[in-house]
Amino acid sequence: MQDDRESVIGRIEKDIRMFDDAVKTVKTEERELVRVVEMSKLYAKDSRSYLDKGDLFTSFSCISYAHGLLDAVRSITGLILKE
Repeated sequence: MQDDRESVIGRIEKDIRMFDDAVKTVKTEERELVRVVEMSKLYAKDSRSYLDKGDLFTSFSCISYAHGLLDAVRSITGLILKE
Protein backbone atom coordinates (compact mmCIF):
# COMPACT_ATOMS: atom_id res chain seq x y z
CA MET A 1 0.00 0.00 0.00
CA GLN A 2 2.88 2.39 0.76
CA ASP A 3 4.26 1.80 -2.74
CA ASP A 4 0.91 2.85 -4.23
CA ARG A 5 0.89 6.02 -2.13
CA GLU A 6 4.45 6.87 -3.16
CA SER A 7 3.50 6.26 -6.79
CA VAL A 8 0.59 8.68 -6.53
CA ILE A 9 2.77 11.28 -4.81
CA GLY A 10 5.34 10.92 -7.59
CA ARG A 11 2.63 11.38 -10.22
CA ILE A 12 1.29 14.51 -8.56
CA GLU A 13 4.79 15.96 -8.19
CA LYS A 14 5.44 15.24 -11.88
CA ASP A 15 2.17 16.93 -12.86
CA ILE A 16 3.07 19.98 -10.77
CA ARG A 17 6.47 20.20 -12.51
CA MET A 18 4.78 19.86 -15.89
CA PHE A 19 2.40 22.67 -14.98
CA ASP A 20 5.28 24.88 -13.84
CA ASP A 21 7.02 24.34 -17.19
CA ALA A 22 3.86 24.88 -19.24
CA VAL A 23 2.77 28.06 -17.48
CA LYS A 24 6.11 29.67 -18.38
CA THR A 25 5.23 29.35 -22.07
CA VAL A 26 2.01 31.38 -21.80
CA LYS A 27 2.44 34.98 -22.85
CA THR A 28 -0.78 36.95 -23.09
CA GLU A 29 -1.87 40.42 -22.18
CA GLU A 30 -5.57 39.80 -22.79
CA ARG A 31 -7.14 40.59 -19.44
CA GLU A 32 -9.57 37.67 -19.37
CA LEU A 33 -6.86 35.17 -20.27
CA VAL A 34 -4.46 36.62 -17.71
CA ARG A 35 -7.16 36.07 -15.08
CA VAL A 36 -7.55 32.43 -16.12
CA VAL A 37 -3.78 31.89 -16.00
CA GLU A 38 -3.70 33.40 -12.52
CA MET A 39 -6.54 31.10 -11.46
CA SER A 40 -4.62 28.11 -12.79
CA LYS A 41 -1.60 29.17 -10.74
CA LEU A 42 -3.78 29.35 -7.62
CA TYR A 43 -5.04 25.82 -8.25
CA ALA A 44 -1.44 24.62 -8.66
CA LYS A 45 -0.57 26.33 -5.37
CA ASP A 46 -3.53 24.61 -3.72
CA SER A 47 -2.32 21.30 -5.14
CA ARG A 48 1.05 21.76 -3.46
CA SER A 49 -0.63 22.68 -0.18
CA TYR A 50 -2.90 19.64 -0.20
CA LEU A 51 0.03 17.42 -1.16
CA ASP A 52 1.98 18.73 1.85
CA LYS A 53 -1.03 17.90 4.05
CA GLY A 54 -1.22 14.38 2.62
CA ASP A 55 -4.59 14.91 0.91
CA LEU A 56 -3.66 13.23 -2.36
CA PHE A 57 -7.14 13.14 -3.87
CA THR A 58 -7.69 16.88 -3.53
CA SER A 59 -4.11 17.62 -4.59
CA PHE A 60 -4.51 15.59 -7.78
CA SER A 61 -7.88 17.23 -8.49
CA CYS A 62 -6.40 20.70 -8.08
CA ILE A 63 -3.43 20.11 -10.37
CA SER A 64 -5.68 18.48 -12.96
CA TYR A 65 -7.95 21.52 -12.90
CA ALA A 66 -4.93 23.84 -13.16
CA HIS A 67 -3.78 21.96 -16.26
CA GLY A 68 -7.26 22.18 -17.78
CA LEU A 69 -7.46 25.93 -17.30
CA LEU A 70 -3.97 26.42 -18.66
CA ASP A 71 -4.62 24.16 -21.65
CA ALA A 72 -7.68 26.24 -22.50
CA VAL A 73 -5.60 29.42 -22.53
CA ARG A 74 -2.83 27.73 -24.49
CA SER A 75 -5.37 26.51 -27.02
CA ILE A 76 -6.95 29.96 -27.41
CA THR A 77 -3.56 31.62 -27.86
CA GLY A 78 -2.37 28.94 -30.28
CA LEU A 79 0.44 27.59 -28.10
CA ILE A 80 -0.81 24.02 -28.20
CA LEU A 81 -0.86 24.01 -32.00
CA LYS A 82 2.70 25.40 -32.21
CA GLU A 83 4.35 22.64 -30.19
